[in-house]
Amino acid sequence: MDITKVTLRPVSMNKVCAIASIVIDDAFVIHDLRVVNGDKGLFVAMPSRKLPNGDFRDICHPINTETRNRIQQAVLDQFNIEGGIDAFAAAVATAE
Repeated sequence: MDITKVTLRPVSMNKVCAIASIVIDDAFVIHDLRVVNGDKGLFVAMPSRKLPNGDFRDICHPINTETRNRIQQAVLDQFNIEGGIDAFAAAVATAE
C-alpha cells in the first residue's frame, strides 16, 4: 500500500488543526482525517460520524498498527512540509 497523495486544509475546531484527505495507490481516497494537537502531541484521527446516542464511530480505519503508522506518518510529514501548527493556525486566522 502506498499513500500517493495527501492534501490538507486548515481548520479551527477545538484541538483539530487540519482536515486531511489521502489517496492510496492512486486508486482509493479517504476524506476527513483530522490532524489533532493532543496532550501528547500531534496525531491523526480517522473519519467518524456521531451516532444517535452521542457516541462516535469510525467510518473507516486501519486494521493493524503498521498501516495506522504509515497513514499517520504520511499526513504529519505533509503537515510539517506545509509549515506545521503555526502555519495552519495563521491560515485559519487570516481566513476569519
